[in-house]
Amino acid sequence: MDAKFFSDRGFRFSGSQLFLGLGIALSVGSLLLDSSSGRSFWSIQSLTLPLWVCTLAAAMLGSWVVPLLRDLKAGQVIREDGPQSHLKKAGTPTMGGLFFVPVALAIAVLWSGFSTHVLAVAALTLAYAGIGWLDDWQILRYKSNKGISPRTKLALQITFSVLFCLWALLTQPASLTSVALPFGWVIPLGILFWPLAGFVLVAESNATNLTDGVDGLAGGTVAIALLGLGAFIAPTHPDLALFAACLSGGCLGFLAHNHNPARVFMGDTGSLALGGALGAIAILSNTLWVLLVVGAIFLVETLSVIAQVTYYKATKGPDGIGKRLFKMSPFHNHLELSGWSETQIVAAFYGISAALAGLCLLLR
Repeated sequence: MDAKFFSDRGFRFSGSQLFLGLGIALSVGSLLLDSSSGRSFWSIQSLTLPLWVCTLAAAMLGSWVVPLLRDLKAGQVIREDGPQSHLKKAGTPTMGGLFFVPVALAIAVLWSGFSTHVLAVAALTLAYAGIGWLDDWQILRYKSNKGISPRTKLALQITFSVLFCLWALLTQPASLTSVALPFGWVIPLGILFWPLAGFVLVAESNATNLTDGVDGLAGGTVAIALLGLGAFIAPTHPDLALFAACLSGGCLGFLAHNHNPARVFMGDTGSLALGGALGAIAILSNTLWVLLVVGAIFLVETLSVIAQVTYYKATKGPDGIGKRLFKMSPFHNHLELSGWSETQIVAAFYGISAALAGLCLLLR
């Protein structure tokens, strides 16, 4: 199925229409979820109010920060081997994660009454944002899209994931080491749970980072995944659900400036932080299977890169050149080079993400 299938049937969207549609969908969805669960709109268990508050706070703060980033010449360096249509985006301010991540975390921490779980997840999120900021800063400093070395980035991610897992190991109930599955199934892993948890944190942060390649794509899909995950865990972990709703609202407020055509990019500062937050929430709430489903888009993006690299190496000829499984990876780049517009890709990924979040809630 190609882009012409959608265009011929009127599936054409502007970036502002997608942003407005997503905002309405998340707002209505959170209201319905609160109502069906008997949660008061004004209570700490509410998903709607923190979503709205953080959306407005992030959008308003962005109105000040985005021009500041532009004045500081914090413009994105576009990789030359990417889609040629992206070269016109060079110079667009990056490091947008600097404004929407901290404001959402601060509101979540205060609103939760300094909940221990929220503080821990916020700390991990900020740590991963710090890794992303270091990478973004190196890119801007040297005017190169290389950033810090992959080995350094991975080492920092593993270090913070180990620290988070050690804290959880020492403070959380022993039952956390059993992985809960749908329909009441449980897999007891014991001590093996913690290597899995560490892997989830690193993998999820890199997966959301890979998804951040089209205007509005990562911010919107993560906002949907966060709200879906938050709604699933609200009955048992209201503090973590509040955190998820706040960060989902932060993403939505960021999209006010990031929808196509983007006026700012989140950079690794934002994308690594968002993946870390998703992983940390799922670990503490013992909902790894939910994360796998609501974050399936991020998994597909990651697998497309792994498959591309593996296939290329496996098909190398005597000249050292291999074949490509996709026109370009991650998968959203393949779709773009196949004729899909950025807004068509974003609309399709939003729809899939929403359907997956709804599926998880049906299985709760």
